[in-house]
Amino acid sequence: MPTTQQCAVIGHPVAHSLSPAIHRAAYRSLGLDWSYRAVDVEPGGLPAFVAGLDETWRGLSVTAPHKIDLVGLGAPDETVRRLGVANTWVRTADGPVVANTDVTGFVLACRTRGLPAPGSVAVVGAGATARSVIAAAAQLGAHDLTIVSRSLERSSQALMLAAELGLEAQWMPLGEAGPGALSGVDLLVSTVPAAGLAEVAEGLVAGVATVFDVVYDPWPTPLATAAAHAGAPVLDGLDLLAGQAVDQVRLMTGHEVPLDLLRSAAQDGLNARL
Repeated sequence: MPTTQQCAVIGHPVAHSLSPAIHRAAYRSLGLDWSYRAVDVEPGGLPAFVAGLDETWRGLSVTAPHKIDLVGLGAPDETVRRLGVANTWVRTADGPVVANTDVTGFVLACRTRGLPAPGSVAVVGAGATARSVIAAAAQLGAHDLTIVSRSLERSSQALMLAAELGLEAQWMPLGEAGPGALSGVDLLVSTVPAAGLAEVAEGLVAGVATVFDVVYDPWPTPLATAAAHAGAPVLDGLDLLAGQAVDQVRLMTGHEVPLDLLRSAAQDGLNARL
């Protein structure tokens, strides 16, 4: 296999992604002459894109809206089989494999920041990222889960997943998540766009111990601002982005890189936009 390998982040839109800054920093630290760029692929176009990759392509980081489509494009790991969501494609000698590093990345981010094991977790949203968060919550030792969303029907898969993982799960309509509705929850995680919570942010964080908003730009989000005012610790999307990249780099290159290196690269990339 050629020394110089190609990798990329695939999404739509994807120009805003900080993944190139993160992975290029990893390659520099490892002394690898690899390339990594952002490629915009229209919804539904991922299978054709992957089919057209030549042998110089080693790996893909895959983001919205392709995380479910990626599942069928390689041999899935156990997490992918259970969640039906993948974010990593890697070419191996035995053929392509697909993995989910969002779960391990979320766990790594929480533990690196020194968060105590959460007994109860509330997740805002019920999409692909929410499924990964639910699996991570189970790994962190949670026993109680609340899914906060606008639609019970659209939350059914997430609720079923939580039950399969041994979590006591319930659904709360977003419109009913008023002040104190989540009081006592150890960890509140938002997986939805920042603007969608502007009017309910203060109510959501009331009485919550820690907040993790997977958004990183624009920052601070209304949820993060409300959490700061309430005195609750806040993790952001850069923590998750760097955390999930740790395993992506390992899977693609075979080498380990420290979380702090990738987190700093992400922050530098974001600062460069200001």
